[in-house]
Amino acid sequence: MTTRISLAAGLALGLASAFSASADSSDPIRIPINEWTGQHISAYITGSLFKKAGYEVEYVTAGAVPQFIALANGDLHVQPEVWTNNVGEIYPKAVESGDILVLGQLGLKPQEGWIYPPYMEEMCPGLPAYEALYDCAQAFAAADTFPKGRLITYPADWGTRSKDVVAQIDLPFEPVAGGSEGAMIAEVKSAVATKDPLLMMFWQPHWLFAEEEFNWVAWDPADGECVEEEGQTRGDACGFQQASIDKIANISFKKNYPGAFALYQAIEIDNDTQNALMLEIDQKGRDLEEVVAEWIDANEAVWSPWVEAGMAAKK
Repeated sequence: MTTRISLAAGLALGLASAFSASADSSDPIRIPINEWTGQHISAYITGSLFKKAGYEVEYVTAGAVPQFIALANGDLHVQPEVWTNNVGEIYPKAVESGDILVLGQLGLKPQEGWIYPPYMEEMCPGLPAYEALYDCAQAFAAADTFPKGRLITYPADWGTRSKDVVAQIDLPFEPVAGGSEGAMIAEVKSAVATKDPLLMMFWQPHWLFAEEEFNWVAWDPADGECVEEEGQTRGDACGFQQASIDKIANISFKKNYPGAFALYQAIEIDNDTQNALMLEIDQKGRDLEEVVAEWIDANEAVWSPWVEAGMAAKK
């Protein structure tokens, strides 16, 4: 894996702050950068606050599933935004084996599933119920999927959840992987502008919901937790397990960086914060580091107790 950027190179965050004590370890804290903007925000806020407490930080580009191997073996140290229902088999095994420590939830309130623009309800009566899709798949078709409907799924390296659900319930749709978050957004905007068919796997928090109106496909209620991997059939399909969004760390992180560990435990980010920053970055085209720096400057009353907790826990 390659280093994306080192905070030592300089974020415009007023890092010459009062919190200038030396770090417990001289090694940089390595934070993975995944494929979506919300995670970039969580990572950079976390890294910026580590820097406020005197630590060096590196951001490392890493896939959402492959990152767990690197976290388990200590090549990466913390990941503040793990969507627990999109992690494959590696993550729970690493947690069970004790190589990865879960520190609790970040504070975001997530939702995942299939979205569509409201105008699709005229073309597909019976929505939002998923069973309506059996009768009007052609309303969602494209030239390369006809007569099946076209379902845009997450990028290939985010897993195969939508494809798996389609196969289980024998839905007449062709899952087509989105190339990236940016490519998915571009497709949404194009479809909405011309009122073209659209059915897409998506998530919130996301700035998109502040700009456009979307409805969510409704599924059968689950008896307890929704199990995506098996047992779903037409008439008894819960769709998608809803995530928690967890903060995790390599098991040795507390020993090597006790101050950063205490700070990390305290960090919380909510939907309003992330949506507002995502809107600035993704829609207004502003620089990620600049937007995060503004949030840091404007919210010292929020984060200073977290940094103080970290400073107090240093050796």
